[in-house]
Amino acid sequence: MKGSVMRKLRVCLADDHAIIREGLKSLINMQPDMEVVGDADNGHAAWRQAKQLQPDVVVMDISMPELNGIQATERLKQECPHIKVLALTVHDDQGYLRQLLKAGASGYVLKRAALEELVQAIRVVTGGGTYLDPKLAVKVVGRYMRQQLIQDDARSDLSERETEVLRLIALGHSNKEIAAHLGISVKTVETHKARSMEKLALHSRAEVVRYALHQGWLQDI
Repeated sequence: MKGSVMRKLRVCLADDHAIIREGLKSLINMQPDMEVVGDADNGHAAWRQAKQLQPDVVVMDISMPELNGIQATERLKQECPHIKVLALTVHDDQGYLRQLLKAGASGYVLKRAALEELVQAIRVVTGGGTYLDPKLAVKVVGRYMRQQLIQDDARSDLSERETEVLRLIALGHSNKEIAAHLGISVKTVETHKARSMEKLALHSRAEVVRYALHQGWLQDI
């Protein structure tokens, strides 16, 4: 009885540089459990090709013409949520990382990483996991830990009124509504808001909401 043939992971490549695509194709096709089934030089072509070929994973660059990698990922995941997307990019900016993860990408690898790391990342994301380039992971974890330390130190420094204003902001109230509710001026609300956000290193309403959720302030609404 003949042994069963191992199913290979089917990979599509999306990068606007032909040399990079050819190099990645050679590397991936050398793996006994992988094969490149398609490649594209722009985001729109990558999106159409992936819909047609139904690969296991698309290795997606960010900076491409027509559709960038973030837009192509978002469209692809909306129409084919089972296809994994692994970003491969020169950008180590956390803003790009957040946008790609929000769009539905399962991993993020820097182009300066070792080629073996890309192969490992493909196996991780096709296996249902999430892969983050170690160099970027250090930055992300470091930033998170610094923010947590700042917030832990600052929590006890918040006045009762600052805490109250911050909670009302998280609940979606405007400065004017908060002022009316607390019987203070709008300018005073703005001052409490600015001071509390500065103490906690919060920079947007979304971060205020996340902080409020972490503190359990919104559990009873």
